[in-house]
Amino acid sequence: MDERPHDGPPHLARSVPGGRPPTPDGDRFPQPPRAPAPVRWPGWVIAAVVLVLMVARIAGVLR
Repeated sequence: MDERPHDGPPHLARSVPGGRPPTPDGDRFPQPPRAPAPVRWPGWVIAAVVLVLMVARIAGVLR
């Protein structure tokens, strides 16, 4: 395979008029903002709800 002589950056690496500015060296590629994480309930809240439901079931409040 014949290699082309190195005469600068490849064709697709040149900036495009009206395009995004170049990314600074050492910086990450720009990414769209992430979606917010789903709400996570603390374990003690879930344990308390389960305990209340168990007591209500035993007491006969829930069928």
